[in-house]
Amino acid sequence: MAQKVKVWYDSEGDFMEVAFSDEPGSMRETDNDAVMERINKDGQVIGFSILGVGKLSKEKPLQAELVDA
Repeated sequence: MAQKVKVWYDSEGDFMEVAFSDEPGSMRETDNDAVMERINKDGQVIGFSILGVGKLSKEKPLQAELVDA
């Protein structure tokens, strides 16, 4: 089944957010300082955000582990 994903990018803040769901959620830290995961009330990952997108290296990918509760 196909799933829609929404992506927002703020060039002034150099910030990108990806949402897998429109449901309310809160942000939680990940193992990477540049990445935050958005979780719903049950602790399931419903999106993520990345700070400093313009500073990402072309040679080294950004990695973070998104973990459901």
